[in-house]
This record gives sequence, structure tokens and C-alpha cells, in this order.
Amino acid sequence: MAATPVWSVDPRTGKQREQVADEATAQEVDEAVRAAQAARGALADRAVRAAFLRTAADRLEEAKDHLVEAADAETALGPVRLTGELTRSCFQLRKFADIVDEGAFLGVVIDHPDDTATPPIPDLRRYKIPLGVVAVYAASNFPFAFSVPGGDTSSALAAGCPVVVKAHPDHPATSELVAATIRRAAAEHSIPEGVLGLVHGFEAGVELVKHPLVSAAGFTGSVRGGRALFDAAAARPVPIPFHGELGSLNPVVITEAAAAERADQIGTGLAGSMTLGVGQFCVKPGLVFAPKGEAGDTLVKSLTAAVSDTASGVLLDHRMRDNFVAGVAARAELPDVEAPVTPGAGSEHTVAPGFLTVPATRLATEGGAHDLLLEECFGPVTVVARYETPDEITAVLERLPGNLTATVQLSSGEASGEGRGAEILAELTPIAGRVLVNGWPTGVAVAPAQHHGGPYPATTSTSTSVGGTAIERWLRPVSYQTTPEALLPQELRDANPLGLPRRFNGRLEN
Repeated sequence: MAATPVWSVDPRTGKQREQVADEATAQEVDEAVRAAQAARGALADRAVRAAFLRTAADRLEEAKDHLVEAADAETALGPVRLTGELTRSCFQLRKFADIVDEGAFLGVVIDHPDDTATPPIPDLRRYKIPLGVVAVYAASNFPFAFSVPGGDTSSALAAGCPVVVKAHPDHPATSELVAATIRRAAAEHSIPEGVLGLVHGFEAGVELVKHPLVSAAGFTGSVRGGRALFDAAAARPVPIPFHGELGSLNPVVITEAAAAERADQIGTGLAGSMTLGVGQFCVKPGLVFAPKGEAGDTLVKSLTAAVSDTASGVLLDHRMRDNFVAGVAARAELPDVEAPVTPGAGSEHTVAPGFLTVPATRLATEGGAHDLLLEECFGPVTVVARYETPDEITAVLERLPGNLTATVQLSSGEASGEGRGAEILAELTPIAGRVLVNGWPTGVAVAPAQHHGGPYPATTSTSTSVGGTAIERWLRPVSYQTTPEALLPQELRDANPLGLPRRFNGRLEN
């Protein structure tokens, strides 16, 4: 059977740029996974691991101009956005190196024997070890931050897990360049290049999640694709953890008092958030509750002006463009749906931003045609649900699936504890992984307290894919009982030769 070529495509024209590779066969996937498995030992030393991550960040920065040029040619996201994204990815690599050096992620706990306890406690020592080879499925909309050098890869490598990435077809050339750069960084520390494998093709992605030597998977993409892989991971003879980010509506509640206080500011801010990156952010606000009446009308006018001033843009590929055009057209045709700014086709290769309005009561009943408005539409569009009473908001929120984020815009008085601010937060918290007050969800900081995840279908697990605790996805705890000191890993010895943070006989030591 002839090999299937993998092409780099210019989304601005739809034309093929260059053949990057061929889609990987089952044998080639097997070879990549086995090479990764063979590289595990090279990541065992934490000092080597941390140095490798820092060198990878250095080499990516040195290649910045070339990498950004390649990524822009394949994604049309622009050099400013892409430079910031690559800088973010390098920062994340270095932060994980710091986490590896610190060692708290190992979760060391030592309990000496206690015969007075009921039942008696034997000598127990617990810490976390790497799961093994991790499969990473790259995202379309972040060719750096959620792709080959992204959070899944960097956190897995930090945990001591080699990685095989299934490249996204929207940026295959960028993926190859980045992988080669990271492999060169690995070589500087005598780490085999198999520590980071890269495969292309849909079937390769299926083979990857089924491979018996793959121990876990990370995914960012659509509900349909992610759910298929999640089910395949669960159906294996030995199921594996599948940490998938699938889809999110990211609701926003604007109180009547907030609209009365700063309608223009909120309208402008919403426009900027929903059109950022041509609406291709996973945390784009896709459903907004705005009050009926004068204050809400002023807000909608502000949003109309700001969105109208936003230029058409290029989506990541023409399939996404076609889906967007068809999706917004189907939504706009629904009864009682209006389009103050009509979203849709901008030109042969672009899309025009816009937004739709609908009475909130139309969304409160399950099973109707308006359920379509409660599904994510990838691109520069949002749905503004106009409400008369807080009960209408509650009725719709109770119907929403899990989300990455949920936002509330409050007045200054409500933010100080007046009104329903606390009640709204209580309604939003169960359906989202990150709750914002008087902000916008686009922009996910790489910080220790960050949580980028949420109830299904936002993610398939309770973990985060951004921030230091993302490393926990690729580890499992193991306890040693009544094990002689000479046989214990150094991390679990009383003398603490590695100087690790730990809990020792119930006391936290740093």
C-alpha cells in the first residue's frame, strides 16, 4: 500500500506548501513507542531531567524566529501571537524544571512503626513514580503551547515519562521542527532521541492509544475525537488514564447592576475576548447572559460596535471555516434568534465575527431546536441570552454540561458582598474548573494555582493541563512496607540524602 503523504497547508490560501512526512504505519508507531520505552532510564535522574527541560527551553528560544515563521505559515495566527505562545511554552518548561528540582511532586511520606496504634502501623514509606510512555495528541489552535512542546509534553517529561506525540495535521512542519529541536537538547544530556517520538496520521493516533507500552494519554481537541480515543483507552485489555480536554461553552453571567454600571466597558471586553485569535481559544465565552431593558440594550450596542470594528480572520484550516459558516447559519435560522452582527463567511478564505441574541427562556427547555445554541461553535461568535429574572439564568445554567471556565460580571457593590454575587458564584462553581469575577476567560496563566480543566465534557478527568500540578497526571504512588534501608530508593531513606520536602512521622518537613 502506498504511503499517505502529510502536507503542510497555508490556511490563507488553502494551498499545499510542502510535503512534511508520510502518515505513520502501525509498525512505525510501534517503533516510536518502543524507542520511547527504551529511553525511560535516561530520565531517571532528576538533575538530568531538570537540566534537559531548561536546555530544551533555551534551544527553542534560539530557534524562535524560524519556528514562528513556520507556525505562522501553517496557522495564520500571526507572529506576535505565536512569539508570545512560544515564550509561554519555554517559561512552562523552565517552571517544570524548577518543580523537578524541588521534588515536592514526589509526595514523599515516611511513617515509622507505631505499635500503640489500632491497628498497629508498620514501617511505611510512600512516594510517586512515573507511569511510563505517554501519548500526547496535539491541539490545532496552539501549535506550541498545546502541541509538541506544550503542557502535556513538558509535564510528562518532568514526571520522568518519555512522550510520543501525535502531530496535528494543521501544523505538521512546525511539529517536526520543534521535535528536532527538543531532541537536540536531549542529546546534550546523553538522552536518546526516542525520548520524544512524533507520528502523523489519524490511524497512527488510534494505534498509539492502543499500544500496550503506552501508559497514559493527554488530548486537546474536539468532543467527538476525544471521546473516541477516551473510549479506546478504556477498552484496552489494560485500560490507561486518558486526560482529555474536549469542549467548553464558558458561560458568562452579567448582572443587571453590572450592566447599568459599565455597559460600554463590558461590551468592549466581551468583544475582545470572543474574537481573540479569531475565536479559536478553548476558553472563548460562547454563552453570555445579559439583562433585558435599557442597561442590557446599551451593553448590546457596545458589543455591536466593537465586533463590527473587528476584521475578518483566517481560521486554522478550511474544514473549520466551512464548519463555522454552516454552524452559525444553522443557529441564526432558529426562531427568536437575531444577529445584531451577522457571523459567517468573510471571503473565500476568511470568516467574519458576529454574535447572536436569543431570549433566555428559549434555552431553558430541553430537547428543542435551540439546544444547538448550547453547543460550542469554534470561531468568532457568541450567543447572548437576554433574561428578565435571575430564575431564567438558573434554569439555563442547570442544563449546561461541564466547562473549563465560568465568569460573572458584577457591579462594585455586588463585588463588595451586596446582592446576589455569592449566589451566582455558587451556581457557577459546580459546572466549571475556573471561576472568574469581573474578568474574561481568555488567557490561561502558567501558575501553581492554575486549574485548566472542568467537569465532562470540558475534560475527562479532574486534573489540570496547565500549571505545576499537571505533572500529577503522569505519576502513580507506591508504598514500601518494612523494607530494609539499604534496599529503599534514596528518596525514602530516613537521612533524606536528596533533601526532599516530605512528611516524616506526621510532620511536614521542607
